[in-house]
Amino acid sequence: MKKVLSFENVCSGYGRIRILDNLSFDVEEGEVLGVIGPNGSGKTTMLNTLAGLLRPFSGRIIYGGRDISRLPPYSRCRIGIGRTFQIPRPFTGMTVLENVLAASVHGGGMSRKEAAFFAEECLETVGLGDRKNESAAALTLLDCKKLEVARALGTRPKLLLLDEAAAGLTEAEVGEVMELVARLKKQKLTVIWIEHVLEAMENSTDRLMCMAQGRNVICGLPREVTASEIVEEIYLGGRE
Repeated sequence: MKKVLSFENVCSGYGRIRILDNLSFDVEEGEVLGVIGPNGSGKTTMLNTLAGLLRPFSGRIIYGGRDISRLPPYSRCRIGIGRTFQIPRPFTGMTVLENVLAASVHGGGMSRKEAAFFAEECLETVGLGDRKNESAAALTLLDCKKLEVARALGTRPKLLLLDEAAAGLTEAEVGEVMELVARLKKQKLTVIWIEHVLEAMENSTDRLMCMAQGRNVICGLPREVTASEIVEEIYLGGRE
């Protein structure tokens, strides 16, 4: 398969505080890469660095064969990197459809006419097509998370970054998120998905990477990773 993304010995963080420590990993076209790790392991810092909110101290980020390490967030969005945030913050004074339209026009660079059609497609994909004219302020947490994905899709990404899309949801709602990710995979999207819900990581990803102290400590088939001694050590302190 074609390689879409490479992190090459990336160090990054906040101010002088280094969080990512020579982080390296690859992502192939069309795959869903799950990312797990304890709090403070650098998962969100990795997404922020990939999306351009943080600039690496050193190392390189190669996307589509191009070094994007110094590109600003809006440029990364225009070349196909879309992301969601763990805590959805929709424009509550706008309708569900208007939220996605804003993403398509301002993030995706579409004309208003093109965006109007495409935004509705995005809402159908996430299961909010019948709620397009409702106020975003009226949505449940699950639907807010779906809208967050729809807004990211509205920018026409090739690589979608999901930040804890299942966090705070019931078991049944987590199942809906898993079904959504399966639909995105069928659309040939490449996905990097950070999550703490191991059921979702084991059943909805092609590969799983575990991070600790800003590093890639193990990456492989999901169930092999979650069953590994190193992951048990990281999460549970090892076997007695």
